[in-house]
Amino acid sequence: MADEQQNATEGAGAAAEGQPEQQFVLQRVYLKDLSFESPGAPGVFRKEYRPQINVDLRTQSQAMENDNYEVTLTITITAKLEEETAFLIEVQQAGIFAIRGIAETELRQILGIYCPNVIFPYARETIDTVVTKGTFPALMLAQVNFEALYAQALQQAQQQAEAQASGEAAS
Repeated sequence: MADEQQNATEGAGAAAEGQPEQQFVLQRVYLKDLSFESPGAPGVFRKEYRPQINVDLRTQSQAMENDNYEVTLTITITAKLEEETAFLIEVQQAGIFAIRGIAETELRQILGIYCPNVIFPYARETIDTVVTKGTFPALMLAQVNFEALYAQALQQAQQQAEAQASGEAAS
């Protein structure tokens, strides 16, 4: 109890010293866009179902008013039987997050790692539901390591910047 009071007092002291209070609140999770196609139907239903599944995943964030941010997770899945497309699904699952008092570097990490982690289970459920309604076997996506994807994107951006800088220096 004493520790809780001390932590509450320290937090109040930080706010009183002019440092903004840190806040992270999920406002809403919603389905922004959904597309499902089965161009090979009904022929694909007569074939043995051993699909080659390709998953493409992207995240995007944008600032809104009043310290709100929209984060959109786009997942595109293509299932092929040999050369024929069994189905193609694209889901844009989004969320609105109120984020205040967070430094820019930490904010980018929250938007690139934590927010997609919150949104992903909703997208995964939508994909599974739509695929089964298309009368294909259930498709439950494995958990995604957004922290590793974020680190990889940072590394690629750094390498591109270095390559561009060395290209300009050589000119």
